[in-house]
Amino acid sequence: MEFSRRNFIIVSIAAAGAYFLSKPGKLLSPLFAKELNMPKRVLGKTGYQVGIFSLGGQATLEQSGTEKESIKIINRALDLGVNYIDTAAAYGQGISETYIGHVMKYRRNEVFLATKTHKRSYDESMKLLEKSLKQLQTDRIDLWQLHNVRTEDDLKKIFANDGAIKALEEARNSGTVRFLGITGHYDPWVLKKAIDEYNFDCILMALNAADRHNKSFIDNLLPFAVQKNLGIIGMKIPARGRIFRPNGITTMKQAMEYVLTLPVSTIIVGVSTIQELEENVRIAKNFKPLTNEQMKELEELTKTYFDDAAWFKNKW
Repeated sequence: MEFSRRNFIIVSIAAAGAYFLSKPGKLLSPLFAKELNMPKRVLGKTGYQVGIFSLGGQATLEQSGTEKESIKIINRALDLGVNYIDTAAAYGQGISETYIGHVMKYRRNEVFLATKTHKRSYDESMKLLEKSLKQLQTDRIDLWQLHNVRTEDDLKKIFANDGAIKALEEARNSGTVRFLGITGHYDPWVLKKAIDEYNFDCILMALNAADRHNKSFIDNLLPFAVQKNLGIIGMKIPARGRIFRPNGITTMKQAMEYVLTLPVSTIIVGVSTIQELEENVRIAKNFKPLTNEQMKELEELTKTYFDDAAWFKNKW
C-alpha cells in the first residue's frame, strides 16, 4: 500500500462565507474568525511579521490545467490569514507564478511575495526577473532568491563579476526588489559558505524530522543562520509525502510541529487541495512547541527511512 499525506490526514473544514481582506463590504464568517489568529514571528532582519505557516507555490499551483483550483487555493490562503507566498520562475516553467499573478493583480498588498532565479548570470537573471514580474502581475518583489544553490561551482558563478548576485543587487537598488535571499536543500555546507561570505536577508532551507540522521541542515546550517539574524524559511517538511510511514511520522501535525519548534520564521508547504490548506492553517493556529523528548521521538521514528525522507540531499 502506498502511504502519503492523504492516507494519514482526513481533515475538512466546512465552507463558510467570505472574509474581508482587500475589498470593503465583505464580512468575516464566525466559523473561521479564530483561524485568522495564526501565530507570527519576525522574518529576521526584514522585520516583517510573518505567519508561521506560508503557502508554497508547488503541488497544484505548478501543474498545468489546474488554474481554477489554484486560484481558489491562493485566495483561500489569504482569507485565512496566510501572509507569505513563495514561488519560483522554475516552478512549472512559469505556471506557478502565472496562477499566483491572477490573485496578486487584486490582492498584492496582503502578502509578502517571494520568488527566485535559477539562473547564475546577471543577464539571464535580469531577463528572468522581468518575466517573473509580468507573470506575477506586480511591479515589486518582496524577496528575490537564488534558487537551489547546490555546489561551490554555483557560488563561483553567482558571485562572479557577471554573476546573478549583481542582478539581485541592482534589482534591490532600483526598488524592484526589497530583500535578497538564498535557497537550497542539497548541501548545508555550501549554503553556510554563502551566508558567511554575503549579507543575505533570508534563507530557505530543507528541514524535517529526518534531517539529523545525515548531512544535517539543523546542525550544520541553522545555528549560523540564526546568528546572522536571517529570516529563516523551512521547506521539505513532508518531503513530498515521503516523511509519512505507518511506523514513522503519520500526520502532518507531527511533521509541521517538529519544524515549527525549531528557530524558524515560517515554513512553506505546497498543497494539493483547499482541505489540505485549511488543515495546515489549523495546525499552525494551534501550534505549541514540542519538548526535547518529543523532538527526539519524532527523529527516532524516521531512523529506518531517513534517506528516503531526505531524498533531496547530496548522496556522497
